[in-house]
Amino acid sequence: MHVKLNLALLLLWLPMAALAQTSYPEKLVRIVYPFPPSGGGDASARAIAQKFSEAWGKPVIVENMPGAAGTVGAERVAKSTPDGHTLIFSGDAAMTTGVTIYPKLGYDPVRDFAPIMLIMETPNILVVHPSMPVKSVKDLVALAKSRPGEITYASTGAGTSQHLGGALLAKRAGIDISHVPYKDGAQALSDVMGGRITMTFGNTLFMLPQVRAGKVRAVAVSSRKRLSAAPEFPTVSESGYPGFHAVAWFGLLAPAATPAAVLAKLQQESARVIALPDIRQRIIDNGGEIVGITAAEFAAQIKTEIAAKGDLVRAAGAKAN
Repeated sequence: MHVKLNLALLLLWLPMAALAQTSYPEKLVRIVYPFPPSGGGDASARAIAQKFSEAWGKPVIVENMPGAAGTVGAERVAKSTPDGHTLIFSGDAAMTTGVTIYPKLGYDPVRDFAPIMLIMETPNILVVHPSMPVKSVKDLVALAKSRPGEITYASTGAGTSQHLGGALLAKRAGIDISHVPYKDGAQALSDVMGGRITMTFGNTLFMLPQVRAGKVRAVAVSSRKRLSAAPEFPTVSESGYPGFHAVAWFGLLAPAATPAAVLAKLQQESARVIALPDIRQRIIDNGGEIVGITAAEFAAQIKTEIAAKGDLVRAAGAKAN
């Protein structure tokens, strides 16, 4: 749920006992971004890391560790020393659908992580190649029904919000479309731009610049509300499928057993940073929507999504790619 950020209110949410003095950080802080070094997610992680570093007087770096929809980086962080010096700026798949997609996942999102703050939600934009005779969700559904099994959609991996967006549209519209998972989002985009793949629900942080450059055509957005950065794009929900919701998010988490005082300091600093006008504007310009909910609410959302998204993954018959 989106909230108006109020720093004073966010600080009141923090456990007062946990706000005891701590010498953290005592050394370099590493924030793992479990995707390649490109797009708005990476840029947002680096902007936040820079603000942390300026406030603490200690180096805070972002380390890219891509693989398996973010689960490679998540496993590394889960097994790191729980002292707050290794964190993860995780996408939703590694903390939710990964449980269902990967039977031998090397960590438990609920048991092995301490949520700090859900930073932002990142809707997806349903896009097609500009040459396609599709300018609306209605057009796309009609095309898919006339060519059953021929329409393809790319994603950055099984269980991601891009994959679930396609699966949900197929279910709601009663169409037969084929999922083509990629390990590299850039290759997925390249194949859509090249006309080799019909469409994709591309994350706004990565896709919005391509839409603005005219390399792909935006059809609709996957969130319940229109995108702040591009309100001209209709939602799938208002295009005939009420309640349609298939978005990604990014949040900051630490390994479980990280000291309460360290977590409190991280929560406090995260609240301060995402309330800064330049950080807020950067995230919005990239296609993100600020969230900023508390650690407890973040933890509850992860548990809820593990169950709800797991049902959709199983219904779609998704397997690890």
